[in-house]
Amino acid sequence: EMQLVESGGGSVQEGGSLRLSCAASTYNSRPFSMGWFRQAPGKAREEVATMHTRGDTTLADSVKGRFSISKDNAKNTLYLQMNSLKPEDTAMYYCAADRRVSDGKFNSWGQGTQVTVSS
Repeated sequence: EMQLVESGGGSVQEGGSLRLSCAASTYNSRPFSMGWFRQAPGKAREEVATMHTRGDTTLADSVKGRFSISKDNAKNTLYLQMNSLKPEDTAMYYCAADRRVSDGKFNSWGQGTQVTVSS
């Protein structure tokens, strides 16, 4: 299991931007997928963006055109650039890494970083 440390959350006005970072600590040199999830109070966890092992990405429909995901492989750091933020983007954002082929679930999770968007 690898250690994931998120940063970059905070409070912003509607229409603003934030960039989340997730630094992964691992001795494993094999490629692994990483993703961002979010969970708002009373709502189910949502997979927001994923970077797969081959570098291709997936974005949830709710954030397409506003969010982008990228990764610095040399630093093992995943980023989520969030633009044109809306109040409905308010949630705890979690980084996850190393999705299992067997069941599609991620092996490692960060502690989360809060994003609050005010109107």
